[in-house]
Amino acid sequence: MKRNIVIATLTAAALATGGTVAAFAAGNDEATATQRQADTGAQVAADRDDDSADDRDDDAFEDRTAAPGGKVTAAEAIAAALKHTPGTALSADLDDDGTDAWEVSVVKGDGSEYEVRIAPDSGEVLGAQRDTDDDHDADDRAELAAVKGAHTDAREAALAAAAKGTVTEVGLDDERGTVAWTADTVKDGKHSEWTVALDSGRVTQDRDDDGDDA
Repeated sequence: MKRNIVIATLTAAALATGGTVAAFAAGNDEATATQRQADTGAQVAADRDDDSADDRDDDAFEDRTAAPGGKVTAAEAIAAALKHTPGTALSADLDDDGTDAWEVSVVKGDGSEYEVRIAPDSGEVLGAQRDTDDDHDADDRAELAAVKGAHTDAREAALAAAAKGTVTEVGLDDERGTVAWTADTVKDGKHSEWTVALDSGRVTQDRDDDGDDA
């Protein structure tokens, strides 16, 4: 009889202990699952933050390369370049290689050509480098002659095109048999191309441009 009581007592104790262990194990499993879920949520949030940061960086880069990051316009950059290196301006281009500078091409009276770099935030002349390529063809000479006798110079063409948006580039084009200024603009994130007549300064949209601006 006593033996049966002892066995029953031991069995009850084992069951109690087993139940506690099972409950403890179940608790551990639940805690682990909860922790895993929390870790997964944190990782997803971190990934979203990283993606958002990348998107912001991409947007900032696009904005920086789409239009001047400073206050100096194309017309002002041309004026600053000509003040430093007197001559005839043939083009102005906002450099998109990460250096953020206007590059203005100027031909001096002796026929030498210089590239003058202008800071877009201050208008300061960053430097002027002579173009050592003296192999200018007949088209180049014709363009230069047309510009020298024109009523509208590069600065005035940039000013005229600025009515259509922020000018990021202005230069010459003679693909249609007539030399004219061309200008690229950005407005509300949209790029457009324009032609500016040398004689009248009239601005018309480039026929090859698919934009809707007119």
